[in-house]
Amino acid sequence: MQLMLESITKNVGAAAWLAPMNLAPKPGAVTVLLGATQAGKTSLMRIMAGLDRPSSGRVLVDGADVTGVGVRERNVAMVYQQFINYPSMTVAQNIASPLRLRGEANIDQTVRALAARLHIEPFLDRLPAELSGGQQQRVALARALAKGAPLMLLDEPLVNLDYKLREELREELTQLFASGDSTVVYATTEPGEALLLGGHTAVLDAGELLQYGPTAEVFHRPRSLRVARAFSDPPMNLMAADPAPAGVQIRGGPLVSVNLPVTPSAALPRAASGGQANGVANGALTLGLRASALRVSPRPGDVALPGTVELAEISGSDTFVHVHSAVGELVAQLTGVHVFELGAAITLHMSPAQAYVFDAQGALLLAPEQRS
Repeated sequence: MQLMLESITKNVGAAAWLAPMNLAPKPGAVTVLLGATQAGKTSLMRIMAGLDRPSSGRVLVDGADVTGVGVRERNVAMVYQQFINYPSMTVAQNIASPLRLRGEANIDQTVRALAARLHIEPFLDRLPAELSGGQQQRVALARALAKGAPLMLLDEPLVNLDYKLREELREELTQLFASGDSTVVYATTEPGEALLLGGHTAVLDAGELLQYGPTAEVFHRPRSLRVARAFSDPPMNLMAADPAPAGVQIRGGPLVSVNLPVTPSAALPRAASGGQANGVANGALTLGLRASALRVSPRPGDVALPGTVELAEISGSDTFVHVHSAVGELVAQLTGVHVFELGAAITLHMSPAQAYVFDAQGALLLAPEQRS
């Protein structure tokens, strides 16, 4: 099915919850709604489902206007943060409930097949209250899949599960969604989850749709600083800079040799119109580096960023080192387990080829080239 949102808005009292936006999730694929809490993800999903009506604009399904059609009249499956199951029904009865409503044949066979895919087959005769949180969410997912709806909406379905269960279910969901039977819209606050699910990603912030496209493309080429901040975990390292004849001069730090594109001076603030440097009108720039682009061992052509260790956190197989430096607070994501003394001197190294550059308005000027 093709879902299209045309110029929709959502206002609650005097507050604008959703700014005017157009969005058409790719049919038969996964679209991730990525954004922090209160970015507008749930409000957008409720409009998609027919639970709420937009304040303005239209919702189209396969070209038909369904803006005023309620959720009961739409063929939509939805899974929420809280695992919602029928408490008086067994697991098997929960999964079978949408199949019985449709009068499906071979219900038991379908239930067992879905339970096997989600690893809950041993619990078919149990009540939901007898299961763990992760098992209950698997039941809710199985019931949503059993509905066979052309549109499946998942509103942060793994957020209340522990780390291990989230990792397991993420991998399983990626495989389940790969079949392409339904158009899937999946809301999350975690950039890593968006990357794992792949497909397409819509980045939301404060009710605005900032960018939509293939997930890898949005990650590697964020259109603006706002997108880069939303699609970076840990946050992208951002340094104030100025254009220079041979690249970008970090304020209080070294020169980074990059080739900036020519930007018309009219596109920059008036204060930035006093001459050209490296093809860009003089003005404030922001140089961005993902935490994974910083290293402690130098390579040929690297730029050095000296500082002191403020904190070193070990998370899984990575170490996150927080560094105070003359160019600002930096975070380096190092592969492996590393030990650093607090207050110790440290020099981080970066390759100019991995630098992002944003103009004074926060628009992307330069992104690292991606090699296939």
